[in-house]
Amino acid sequence: MNYNILSYLIYGCIMVYIIYKVGLICYHNGNIFVLHLMPTNAQLCLYINNILLTGYYLVNIGYAVYSISTWNTVKNSYNIIDTIASHIGSIVLILAVLHYMNIIVLQLFFTSQKQHI
Repeated sequence: MNYNILSYLIYGCIMVYIIYKVGLICYHNGNIFVLHLMPTNAQLCLYINNILLTGYYLVNIGYAVYSISTWNTVKNSYNIIDTIASHIGSIVLILAVLHYMNIIVLQLFFTSQKQHI
């Protein structure tokens, strides 16, 4: 049995689910956050949120594919669990860091815009 292909399939299914669900949650909650920062222009908030969602999908799909290309050969079932868990953990940590960076950047940008007005 080829453990690499099995681990790719398991990893791919888990990552598709995580990327999709986290993207939807951040999209719905992020729209409220951006609307709170710019209450006068709801259409612009929607555009900003769509751009953030598109960037989120592109970054995560790219990193997931890159992550597969850096795997060592999987030789047994223990290595499947170890490899998948470590790569999913790294992507989830990167997701958290990127999410908080986006919140901080948006907050600083719109706070500085309000001070100039």
